Order: sequence, then structure tokens, then C-alpha cells
Amino acid sequence: MNEARTSGRSREALSSQSEQTRAALIRASLRLFGQKGFDGTSTRDIAAAANANIGSIAYHFGGKEGLRLACAGFIVDTVQRIAGPAIAAVPLGDGASGEAAAMAQIDAIVERMVGFIVAEPQAGEIVQFVLRELSHPTAALDAIYTGLFEPIHRRLCAIWAAATGEEAEAEETRLRVFAIIGQVIYFRIGREAVLRRMGWRSVGAAEAVRITSVVRENVHAIGTAIRGRSS
Repeated sequence: MNEARTSGRSREALSSQSEQTRAALIRASLRLFGQKGFDGTSTRDIAAAANANIGSIAYHFGGKEGLRLACAGFIVDTVQRIAGPAIAAVPLGDGASGEAAAMAQIDAIVERMVGFIVAEPQAGEIVQFVLRELSHPTAALDAIYTGLFEPIHRRLCAIWAAATGEEAEAEETRLRVFAIIGQVIYFRIGREAVLRRMGWRSVGAAEAVRITSVVRENVHAIGTAIRGRSS
């Protein structure tokens, strides 16, 4: 009986250690692929950064390409977990009350986006990885687009349509949603310029509130202009 219990605990410990190694390899790869590029990063670099045996890359992922796909999966899971509650379908009502509820949901989405993309250090690694993939698309970008970009963008278009009366899949709506997202993304990719021009040491909670306020004002101004034009 005691031997069985000991054996069970040993298997659990090994499984936990294996998962920790796998997670460490993904995080190290995400950072290094973003900084140095896929071709500029060796499996030896990754193993050293993860404090893991180089053979564990082949064991867990089949090789460096499998590790890149695992990074894409990690990004999809992470952003879905953070964005999911904000973009979830909720009853919005009809008429002016429905428009107000939809715009309130957009406000919450902007706040969540700024809080993660701009203020969270981990988001820098994700954005760098994605920018590399956008410059040189691979199967990893396909996974990110299918699992993240397209469904989230479609949902944001639907919410924007409810807030403004525009058609959800109209070309103008899709472009406007990209523009709204772009406002937030710039504060991450242009972080150093923003810090210097604003005289900030970093982007913390207080700075995130200020950025959120400005982006919301821009979004509301666009929405007001569209509703005014329609009426």
C-alpha cells in the first residue's frame, strides 16, 4: 500500500516537473523569438534560457518549429482568457439604451486592452512575437489569426454595430475596429517614444488610466459622429 502511494506521488511529481519544463520552454521561446527572430534563435539558446535540457525541446514539441506553434497556442489561450469576459455576448437592449449598453461594453474592452497590452510586461513579449509573425507569416500566424484575431475582431465589429447602427461586417466597420485596436497597440510598440515624450518612467496603473481615457474619448467621438450622420 505504502509503495503504491509513494509511486503515485512520484508520478505526480514527475508530471508536474514535466509541465513546468514545458511552460518554461514556451516562455523562453516566446521572448527569444520576439527579440532575435526564429532563425536567430538556437535550441541551445532556448534550453539555456529555460534552464532545461536541450533534449526536452524534441521531447515536448518535436523540435523548434513545434515550439513556435506552441508559442502561438500560448498567445491564443492567454489573450482569450483575458479578453473573453469583456467581449462576451451580453443582452444589450433596443434603441438608445442598447446603443448605450454597447458603448459601455466597448469602454470596458478598451480598459481591458490597455490594462494588458500596454501595462503588463508579459504583453511586450507577445506583441514582439506577433509582429515578427506578421512580417514573415508562418503556420504560427495562421493559428493566431484563426484562434484570436478573426473571432475577436468579428465580435468587436458586432458590438460596434450595436453601438452605432452600422453594419457589423461593412468595410467601414471592420476598418474602424482595426483603427481602435491600433490606437491601443501603438502605446506598446511605440512605448519608448511615449515614455520620453510624456516624461513617464513607466506605464503603470495611473498612466494606463490616462491612456484609457484618451482612447475612450476618441472612440466616443467617432461613434457620436456616425450616429449624427445617420440621423
